[in-house]
Parts: sequence; structure tokens; C-alpha cells
Amino acid sequence: QIKYFASLREALGPGERRDTQAATVAQLRDELIALGGAHAQALDRQRPVRAALDQNMCDESKPLSEGCEVAFFPP
Repeated sequence: QIKYFASLREALGPGERRDTQAATVAQLRDELIALGGAHAQALDRQRPVRAALDQNMCDESKPLSEGCEVAFFPP
């Protein structure tokens, strides 16, 4: 499960379920950027974006596990 907050929510909606091959939060973000369009613009690497994994703030090197929840939001 992926959730978006604040300006990211305005651009991308409240969230989405997505099957992913990503092993880390960073890889998931890159996968979403690769979708292009609004995802690429909102999650661009030049924009400051914070992440939480299972409701705990984390850096993007944190590994993902099956069924986890990732949230993205601006600082």
C-alpha cells in the first residue's frame, strides 16, 4: 500500500495499491517516477520528499517487506 500526503496527495490522490519488485523505499520511489506524468513530477528526485514505512519515519534505504505500507509526503 502506498499513501500520499499534503501536496503529493493533491497531485496523485490519497494512495494506491501496487505490486512491486522494489527492495527498498528508494527503489519504489524510482519505480513510481518511471511511470511518468504526475508521478514523475510529484516524486522527482530534485524535490524534497520524506518517507515512512509502516507508519515509522525512515530513510529511503529501508527494505520493503510483503504487505508493508509506504507513505510519501513533503517535509
